[in-house]
Amino acid sequence: MASKAEKIVAGLGGIENIVEVEGCITRLRTEVEDASKVDEAALKAAGAHGVVKMGNAIQVVIGTDADPIAADIEDMM
Repeated sequence: MASKAEKIVAGLGGIENIVEVEGCITRLRTEVEDASKVDEAALKAAGAHGVVKMGNAIQVVIGTDADPIAADIEDMM
């Protein structure tokens, strides 16, 4: 079974689509290469409460485990 971090990476279009990721209290702040690859439904299925898109900057609202998930994603990069 895929971890929450792996599911979020998939929802963001895969590890190769992620330029940067940072945990910020309750959100993952990410920059992606191609925002069209971001699958909001997959992110919500992975546990996201919401997704905010601003161009290639994507914020995934996931709650207080944002920092550990960001660290897990950074380890994959």
